[in-house]
Amino acid sequence: MTTDFDIVIAGGGLNGPALALALADAGLRVAVVDARPADARAGEAFDGRAYALALASQRLLAALGLWSELAPNAQEIRKVAASQGVAGDGPGPFGLHFDGAEIEEGRLGYMLEDRFLYRALLGAMAGRVTHLSGTAVLDQAVADAGIRVALSDGRSLDARLLVGADGRQSGVAQRAGIRRTGHDYGQIALVAAVDHDLPHQGVAHQFFMPGGPLAILPLPGNRSSIVWSEPEDSGRAIMALPDEQFLAVLRPRFGDFLGAIRLAGPRFSYPLNLTLAQRYAAPRVALVGDAAHGVHPIAGQGLNLGLRDVAALAEVLVAARRRGEDIGTDPVLARYQDWRRPDATALALGMDGVNALFSNANPLLRAARELGMGAVNAVPALRRGFMRQAAGLSLKPMPRLLTGRRL
Repeated sequence: MTTDFDIVIAGGGLNGPALALALADAGLRVAVVDARPADARAGEAFDGRAYALALASQRLLAALGLWSELAPNAQEIRKVAASQGVAGDGPGPFGLHFDGAEIEEGRLGYMLEDRFLYRALLGAMAGRVTHLSGTAVLDQAVADAGIRVALSDGRSLDARLLVGADGRQSGVAQRAGIRRTGHDYGQIALVAAVDHDLPHQGVAHQFFMPGGPLAILPLPGNRSSIVWSEPEDSGRAIMALPDEQFLAVLRPRFGDFLGAIRLAGPRFSYPLNLTLAQRYAAPRVALVGDAAHGVHPIAGQGLNLGLRDVAALAEVLVAARRRGEDIGTDPVLARYQDWRRPDATALALGMDGVNALFSNANPLLRAARELGMGAVNAVPALRRGFMRQAAGLSLKPMPRLLTGRRL
């Protein structure tokens, strides 16, 4: 049995459903193919996984009609403090301090748990998007007027365009012949949440250590999410420790500025690498999110980069449709690639460079880093520029959805 759609999206994580909602709101027929069951991530239990949402990403969610539901569970990021040092010795004498009060928006972004964001996207798709869960895309074949997608449950879907939102190992990209470049970081990210005695005041901390950075990100209440990068061998060893021993290793790195800390949920880990698609488009195919660019978690920009892709691709496709163009043709998809690839590549390589610069114990580099952070921190215009860039407010041109406007 074959069903016709304007667009089929492979991948039901976060970027895929967000793109589907933006396109469906503009009148396109969209199917999301998700290999996982629909309720795989929609449970009520806190598990510590959370995202740092840039202001532009929050505005996209508002344009999709989701923010009023999400806001009660979101935590404002009011300030960011970045410093370097060695575990147990505390931060160095210089650092970067970003205060949302210095920009007109008054905040730098929000922290939001995965369970709330996924649940909102899942609920919003009902009645607006065809959501095919528990099945996967096995094959794709391009024809002159479209693309046929074969699913693992035996069904076939015909569409004008197939979008790969299926992660760093994107099957859509592989079948389309899109190659990737990148490298492993030799690091593992340890992810968890901690309860602490003292309030965080909405401040996010980034502590650079020789083995890798530790991000401490504020969640509602006296609770924070941590993303802790360690070399592979030590990271695996730390991850294998019982909870109390894990905390004993974490505490000298975390410090005591928030009082005593306790684990607030399960722990997760994943290997870190840089992987960039050499193209974001192929005949009848486009890539978004990690399928296009997998980046280091420094500054928590992974999801924000994906939502920038979502906003740009949706705008390109909707505008082409309204002009009467075939949305899956090369000229249309080239507009998307030209819009997104330079920005995403520059940000990915920038984070790659920051990780290389800070994840070492070279004393000369450490001194240079201290001077550099101190110099930036002393110039208000530079601070504001970094803040607006991190908040996603400096894109040119800015996709409509990232300003909070619908297509």
